[in-house]
Amino acid sequence: MAKGSAGYACTDCGKTALAWTGQCPACGAWNTLEAAATAATASGRKGASRAAAGKPVPLREVSTESAGRIRTGIGEFDRVLGGGLVPGSLVLLGGSPGIGKSTIAGMALANVGAAGAGTLYVSGEESPAQVRSRAERLGEAALDVPVMAESSLDVVLATVEAERPAVCVIDSVQTLAVGDAAPGSVAAVKQGTGALLDAAKRLDVTMILVGHVTKQGSLAGPRALEHLVDCVLHFEGERERTFRTVRALKNRFGATSEVGVFEMREGGLVEVADASARFVGEAHPAAGSVVLCAMEGTRPLLVEVQALVAPTEVVPPRRTATGVDRNRLALVLAVLARHGGINLSGADVFVNVAGGVRVDEPGADLAIALAVASANSGTALDTGGTAQSGGAGAKPIACFGEVGLTGELRYVAHADRRLAEAKKFGLDRVLAPTPAEGRPRGLETVDTIAAALRAAGAKRRLRSAA
Repeated sequence: MAKGSAGYACTDCGKTALAWTGQCPACGAWNTLEAAATAATASGRKGASRAAAGKPVPLREVSTESAGRIRTGIGEFDRVLGGGLVPGSLVLLGGSPGIGKSTIAGMALANVGAAGAGTLYVSGEESPAQVRSRAERLGEAALDVPVMAESSLDVVLATVEAERPAVCVIDSVQTLAVGDAAPGSVAAVKQGTGALLDAAKRLDVTMILVGHVTKQGSLAGPRALEHLVDCVLHFEGERERTFRTVRALKNRFGATSEVGVFEMREGGLVEVADASARFVGEAHPAAGSVVLCAMEGTRPLLVEVQALVAPTEVVPPRRTATGVDRNRLALVLAVLARHGGINLSGADVFVNVAGGVRVDEPGADLAIALAVASANSGTALDTGGTAQSGGAGAKPIACFGEVGLTGELRYVAHADRRLAEAKKFGLDRVLAPTPAEGRPRGLETVDTIAAALRAAGAKRRLRSAA
């Protein structure tokens, strides 16, 4: 290759190549190699005149005065955002098709517009008539939101410049056409997001970018897209179920541990203020059922963890986890076999969090272990009272705690708040490892997985069943 001739660079990882290939030799991405700048051009830039040097300012002299947050009127959404939308910020809202991304974006614009702020809805996938048909079920305020069906980035930027809305929704960022790049390509998504970021900061316009997800559930497009935006929200849930959750994966202006719970109804998404009541309302003492006292951000949440153990001749046996990490399930099963005397190498194991909720914290380990042990024995865990009979008003056992590889149970934070939430719903018996801040009244502490199995009655029943 002659010196100074054009080469190719990957838009994902930046690796250069002498010739174009369909797949990047470094990161393995497909169709990401594009023509790079020539060496002569690069050397010419080195000799160009330098820009005037800037003047750094000490942080104590930087003004912190800024406009207040923009409330969307959706309490759960505002809490995940950290108190509302920050003016001039770029928010990426991702989720699978049909999960409710456009619905919650339309609801937010309707409430912001009703409060007197300017709004704009840019749709690159639907016509204005289609957007209106969805807005009609969201109330009268949603019909007052200005809408524009446009996929050209230049037209969108010119419109934002002219209208200067307080909040603008781009639905979706993968539909924007940028120059000669095909809409949805890596180059188009990166360049388009960069241009929108510049406009948001320069015009002080808050932009909500609706994004698609891949089959694996991650946000479509390069990972650099997540670094460009100020906040990344992920809409989770199953279209067949009514419950939806919004989780913050990145937030420069708030916590990333918060989660908002919604329920999809005919009139749109409805906030679920007391999610614990919805998720454990039908829970009762049964084989393979236990209530987990989880923490989602700053809020305690009770969910029912269910397990099913069935003999199988398939090798290897199936391990299916819905709502919990499959790797955590494998870890818990290994600890049960090594330190709990429960070998499930000849059985299929299914674990599910009722209601379609996903729990990612390690505090779910103990609930998984007790649910699997109960399902293997075929009998309900000991609730420590008359509720064991399973009659009306009976409540299952509750628990939380991380399982260590040596069979010990490890402390998890906010034990007092988890316990208070369990007592609020009449769950009298709560098992957990000893908290670091001292044992709250009413909490039954266990320090090993074997002790937890004995305390819950699972160890005794399993031996008798054998």
